[in-house]
Amino acid sequence: MEKLSTGRLSHLYMTIFLHNFSTFMVIPAITDVTMTALCPGRDECSIAIYLTGFQQAIVGLGTLVMMPLVGNLSDKCGRKALLTVPMIFTIIPLGILAYSRTRNFFYVYYVAKTLTAMVCEGSVHCLALAYVADNVPEVRRASTFGILSGISSSAFVCGTLFTRFVSTPSTFQVATSVAVVAVIRPKHCLQYLDLIALLKTSPTISQAAIVAFFSNLADVGLHASILYYLKARFHFNKDQFADLMVISGVASTISQLVLMPLLAPVLGEERLLSIGLLFSWAHMFLYGIAWSFWVPYAAAMFSIFFVFAQPCMRSIVSKQVGSSEQGKAQGCISGICSFANVISPLAFSPLTALFLSERAPFNFPGFSIVCIGFAAMIAFIQSVMIKAAPPISSEPVSSNCNHTEP
Repeated sequence: MEKLSTGRLSHLYMTIFLHNFSTFMVIPAITDVTMTALCPGRDECSIAIYLTGFQQAIVGLGTLVMMPLVGNLSDKCGRKALLTVPMIFTIIPLGILAYSRTRNFFYVYYVAKTLTAMVCEGSVHCLALAYVADNVPEVRRASTFGILSGISSSAFVCGTLFTRFVSTPSTFQVATSVAVVAVIRPKHCLQYLDLIALLKTSPTISQAAIVAFFSNLADVGLHASILYYLKARFHFNKDQFADLMVISGVASTISQLVLMPLLAPVLGEERLLSIGLLFSWAHMFLYGIAWSFWVPYAAAMFSIFFVFAQPCMRSIVSKQVGSSEQGKAQGCISGICSFANVISPLAFSPLTALFLSERAPFNFPGFSIVCIGFAAMIAFIQSVMIKAAPPISSEPVSSNCNHTEP
C-alpha cells in the first residue's frame, strides 16, 4: 500500500475543514431561527421539537439507503468524484436562510434541508475515511483517523466561535460562501448481499456495527434534544450555545490532535473505544441531571475523552477489509448509523417534548436525556466485548453477487 503524500493529504484536510466550518457554524443559530419562525417570543416550542425529530427520522431513512450506495459507488467510481456531490447539495439549504429567515423561507429551508441531507448527512466524512484508508498503512490508520476527526473538531471550534461574534444573517451568508469555496477547492447498483456477507465474514465488524448503532442512537437523540432542553431549562440563547460548543470543540480538538495519536499505539483502538463511550454516557447523564446553568459547561469538557469513540471504531472496521473494499465497509457502518438516525428521533423527540411541556407526568426536564444516555451505556458494554483481532485486509470479502456464470 502506497503512502499518501503529505500534499494530497493536506488538500483533503483543508477540504474537510471548509465543509465542516460551513455546516457547524450555523448550529448555534438554527434553534433561534426555528423558534422565531414557528413560535415567536417563546422559549418552549413543541412543534419545533417534533419537526426536528421528524426531519432527522426522514433523513436517517434516506441515508440508510444512500450511505452504503455512496460507499460502494466510491469503490468503483473514485472517492473524489463522489465527494463533490454531497458538498454541492450542502450549499442549497444554507443559501435559503442566507437570503431570508421568515416563516415561509424557513419552511422552504426545512424541505430542502431534509432532501439534501438524505444524500449529504455523513457521506463527506465516510468518503474521507475511505480515501485515507486506501492510502495510509494500518499501523498509522487510527492516528490518521484521529487527525481527520481533529480537523473536523477544529472546524467546529472555529465555526461556532465565529458565530459567537457575528449576527444571525451574517452567519448564514458566510456559511454559504465557505461551502461554495469547499466545493471549488477539490478539483452500479448497490448489492446488499455484499454488506450481509461483510458482517458475516468478520465478527469484529458485526460487533462494531452494534456499537455504531447504539452510540449513534444516543448521539442523534442528544443532538436533536439538547439545545431545546437547554433553552427551556436554563434559557440559553445563540451566544450561550456557541460558548458551550466552543468549549466542547476545543477539548475534542486537543484530544484528537494530541492525545489520541499518543494513546492509540499504546492502549489500542479497542480500549480507547470503550473509554470514549464510557465518557459519552457520563456526559449525557450529567446533562440530564443538570441542576444549574454551569453544569452543561462542565459536561462539555468530557468531549476530551468521548471523541475517541468514532475514529477508533472506524479504524477497527477498516483493518478488517482490504483496500479495495474500504468504501463498502465504511458505507456499511454509516448505513447502520443512518438506521439509528431513523429510530432515534422517533423514540426521543416525543419524550423530550413531553417532559419540557406542562403535561409532563413528573418534574424531571432532563428525563429524556438520561434515557438517551442508556443507549450510550449499551454501546459501551458492547465495546468491551470487542477483542483485538488480526486484520484480514489480505482477504477481501466475497459474495455470490460478485460471481459470474461460466
